[in-house]
Amino acid sequence: MKSSAIAVSGLRKAYGDRVVLDGIDFEVAAGSVFSMLGPNGAGKTTTVNVLTTLMKADAGTVRVAGHDVATGTKEVRAAIGVTGQFAAVDELLSGRENLRLIADLKRARSGDRVVTELLERFDLVESADRRVSTYSGGMRRKLDLAMTLVGKPRIIFLDEPTTGLDPRSRRTMWGIVRELVADGTTVFLTTQYLEEADQLADRIAVLDMGRLVAQGTPDELKRQVPGTHVRLRFTGLDELDIAARALPGSSRDDQELTLRVPSDGESRSLRALLDRLDEHMINAEEFSVHTPDLDDVFLALTRRTSTDHTNTEAMAQ
Repeated sequence: MKSSAIAVSGLRKAYGDRVVLDGIDFEVAAGSVFSMLGPNGAGKTTTVNVLTTLMKADAGTVRVAGHDVATGTKEVRAAIGVTGQFAAVDELLSGRENLRLIADLKRARSGDRVVTELLERFDLVESADRRVSTYSGGMRRKLDLAMTLVGKPRIIFLDEPTTGLDPRSRRTMWGIVRELVADGTTVFLTTQYLEEADQLADRIAVLDMGRLVAQGTPDELKRQVPGTHVRLRFTGLDELDIAARALPGSSRDDQELTLRVPSDGESRSLRALLDRLDEHMINAEEFSVHTPDLDDVFLALTRRTSTDHTNTEAMAQ
C-alpha cells in the first residue's frame, strides 16, 4: 500500500459566521492523482490554500509530505509546487528567462541544464527565446507548469490547470500529468472539467457546501448513482409497442422509437433481455448500454446535499 503524501483530519475553516470547510477528512496516496470536485463556493480553493500553507486552518490536522502545515511550513513549501488557474509567468521575459529566474530563486543545481531539460520536456524549445506575451494560452500554461517543476517537487497542486484551454492543449496537459505521476510525483487536482477528473484521477472527492459528500475511485462513484440502462431503437411503432409490453418497467420515446430498459449492465442481464426480445420475435435496430458518468454523479450528489441542507434549515425554522 502506498504511503500518504497528504493526510487531512477534521479540517475546518470559517470566515466569521460562514463555515467554508466543515471538518473534512481525506488522504492522498503518494504517486497518485487525487481530484477534488465541487461547485463554485464549495471550498476547493480554500482547501488548496490551507494545504499549501497560504492560509491557516481554524481546526484539524493537515500533513503534507510528512510535515504539519502549521509547524513545518518551510519543509512543506520545499516539497510542493503550485500551479493556479492563471499562468504566473512574466510576459516581458522569454520562456527561457522565466525558467532561469525560478532556477536562480530556488538555487537549483546545474540551472542551465534544468532549464534546457524542462524546455525540451514541454516542447517549448522553438519558442524558448520569444517573449511570453507572444505565447498562446496553452503554451503559457505549459511554461507555468514547467516553472513549478524547477526543484523537482514531490507534490504538485494543480488548481483548475486547463481552464480556458482548447481540447488539444487540454489533452497535452493530461499527458504531462500522467508522465509526472509515472515518475512518482503526487498530483492534487481541482478541476471544473469532470471528464478531466475521470481521465486522470485515481481517487476523487466531491466537496459541497464545505463537506465531503463522497470519496472513491471514478468507477466507485459512478456505481453510487442509479441509472445504468439499455437503450433499444426500433424501426416502427408496432415493434416498439410489442417490446414495451415484453419488457415491463421500461420507458419509451415514441418520437425516437426507443425503449430505455433499467439494467445493471452485466452480461447475464443483457443476455436475458435479448432472449426476451427473441421470444417475441422482435429485432432491435440499435442496441447500446448507458452507464452514469461523472456528470451524473456530480449532479446527483450536490443536488442531494443542497436538498438536505434546505430541509435542515426548514426544520430549524
